[in-house]
Parts: sequence; structure tokens; C-alpha cells
Amino acid sequence: MRLTRKRSGPGGGQHELTRPVRNPFVHDLRFTPLQKAKVAIMTLTLFPIRLFFAAFMMLLAWPFAFVAAMGRTGKELEQPMSWWRKFLDITLKAIMRTMWFAGGFHWVTVKGRQALPAEAPILTLAPHSSYFDAIPVTMTMASIVMKAESKDIPVWGTLINYIRPVFVSRSDQDSRKKTVEEIRRRAHSNGIWPQVMIFPEGTCTNRSCLITFKPGAFIPGVPVQPVVLRYPNKMDTITWTWQGPGAMDILWLTLCQFHNYVEIEFLPIYTPSEEEKRNPALYANNVRHVMAKALGVSVTDYTFEDCQLALAEGQLRLPSDTSLLEFARLVRSLGLKPEKLEKELKQFSVNAKNRNGERINLKEFAEYLSVPVTEKLEDLFALFDEVWLQHQLYDVFS
Repeated sequence: MRLTRKRSGPGGGQHELTRPVRNPFVHDLRFTPLQKAKVAIMTLTLFPIRLFFAAFMMLLAWPFAFVAAMGRTGKELEQPMSWWRKFLDITLKAIMRTMWFAGGFHWVTVKGRQALPAEAPILTLAPHSSYFDAIPVTMTMASIVMKAESKDIPVWGTLINYIRPVFVSRSDQDSRKKTVEEIRRRAHSNGIWPQVMIFPEGTCTNRSCLITFKPGAFIPGVPVQPVVLRYPNKMDTITWTWQGPGAMDILWLTLCQFHNYVEIEFLPIYTPSEEEKRNPALYANNVRHVMAKALGVSVTDYTFEDCQLALAEGQLRLPSDTSLLEFARLVRSLGLKPEKLEKELKQFSVNAKNRNGERINLKEFAEYLSVPVTEKLEDLFALFDEVWLQHQLYDVFS
């Protein structure tokens, strides 16, 4: 579902400005008095028990993962899996499934068939909305892309190492290039390497839409299998976004729910055309539309970078109608730099407030920013409301 607003164009005509009804980076969680009472009771009874057993199962998995990783060089990938490694693999999956069960995920519905690594070496999973999205990772033991720092975390680092992740290093300027090359190398191994599970959105959303997919999973040009996630729970305590309950709140509230449902659906393998192989962005967008259709949600051109721009310096509390995210997208499309706009828009908003109700026109706005009058600029100007949005910008940049 999309909201459409019509604005007068420079020539007197009209064009449409569309944006999602819900801000994909905001999760507003509200409880009724009865639900609050249930959470309070569960906090004192079931929550500590679940937390203890979940932690215990993770600790129990550690020695199995440690033994499985001992002496592993990579050569064993070219040989059939030995019986003892098969045993460790099955045991680890059982332990992790028990951990999720202890956390209230009693039923995990799986639809479709997971492709073999030789059929689809890359699994693209969306929407990405929480750290609970690790459930399909532990069920498939697919490799994922992780920060290099994660491997040094006690217990967790050992479990992560077991699934042979593709590590990304923030300290390495060429890390992104190396990551893409490693994914490409594994994707073209003819099924020798485990599948790589990638969250192409690159950040968490509230599952109301699918934001722009990053091209990393699609650069190798190999078939991918789209995987969609659903959490059909009455109370959404799962979602962890930029604005909303924090990580610990999500853990607490989710463990306080008696049942937590999750659905994992493996969609048919998507084989790219020659044009899509040459154009990873096109490939990513087409797969996104397939996944959005399966989920019954819309797609939006918002990206992780838009969210970062709108949340500059952490001062912004985004409104539910996403005007400022639209503002961020238009700023990028006009080639304007956020750091330059900070001072200019602060002064501009002050000047606008001192005009005693006299409206600022589009031409003045263009001259102030030193950009030509275009349709995109008019869309930006339409969002720069003298009463509401200027007040928001003044709060952001002051």
C-alpha cells in the first residue's frame, strides 16, 4: 500500500510523489493493560527459566562446535563428510533447535524445499527484522556474512566459526571487495562449499515492505534461492529496528510470550538471465519483487544509507509518515551532501520562521541551495513544510 500526493510541477502541471504508509525503520510496540499484566507475570515466572535454559543450550553447543572446527583446513570439503562430522552436525542442529524451543519458538513452520548447494549456492533471506532471524541459519547451518570481530566473542565466536562465515573487517579498506570475491569463489565451487545465506537488505526493518537489496549476493551471477520469513504472532515482540524497543527489551518481551511462531518459506530457485548476470542491481531488484509478491508487501527505494542520513547525529525521532526518509532519499538524488546541508538548512529554517507568515517559493529555495529547479527539487521543497517539517529540521540540526 502506498500513499500518493500530487504537487504542482514547474510548468503548472502535476506529478506524483509516492512513499510507503509505514516507516520501515520504526517499530511502535504498545501493550494493553491485560498484556502488560501477562508480561509482568511471565517476567517473574517463565522468563528466568527460559533464559537459563537458552543460555545452557548455547554453552552445551560450544564443545561440539569446538571439536568440529579442530584441525579443519578446508580440504575435507572436497571429500564426503565423515561419520563423526555428520554426528556433530546433527547434534549441533538438535541443540540449537532445543535452544529456540526453550525460548518459546515451539513450532517452526517450513514451506518449500531447500535447494542443494550445487543448485543454488546462495540463499537470499528477507525481510531482515531481528536477531531471531538466526533461526533459519542454525537450522540450515548455512554460512553467513559476519563482522570479523564476532569470531573473538567467547562461546558465540566458536559457534560462528563452525558455519564457516565470510568475515568482513572494518579496519580493512578493501574488505568489501574481498568479501564479494570470497562469496564469488564459494558460489562457483560447484557445491563444494556450504551455501551462503545473505540478508540483502543490509539492515533490520519492521517487515512492512522490502527496502533496496544490496547487490553483493547477486554479483557472482549464479542461481539464488529466495527465502522469506514470517512471524505471525499477535504481538510483535520480534522486530528490532532503528527506532523502537532495544535489543534487550526485544529478548525480554519475546521470552515472555508463551508461544512464538515463525514461518520459513523456501521459494523456487531464481536463475538469472544474461542481462541480470551483467547487471547485479537489476538481478537484485527482480528477486526482491519475487519475494515481495510472496510476502504480500510493497517494495520501496529506501536504503540503509537513507536511514543513516535521516538519523544524523542520533537526534531524530522519525515520524510515522516517513517524510524525513523521503527527504533523505531526495537529498541523495540531488547530489547534495548532508554535512553541507546541516548549516544551510538550519539557517534557512530560521530565516523562514522570521518571514511573518510569508511563504518561501521554489525559486528562492533552489537559489539558496545553488541547484536548478527540477522535479526532484520540487518534491524536496514539498516536504519542507514551513510549519511542521521546518520545525523538525530545526530540532535535528540545532
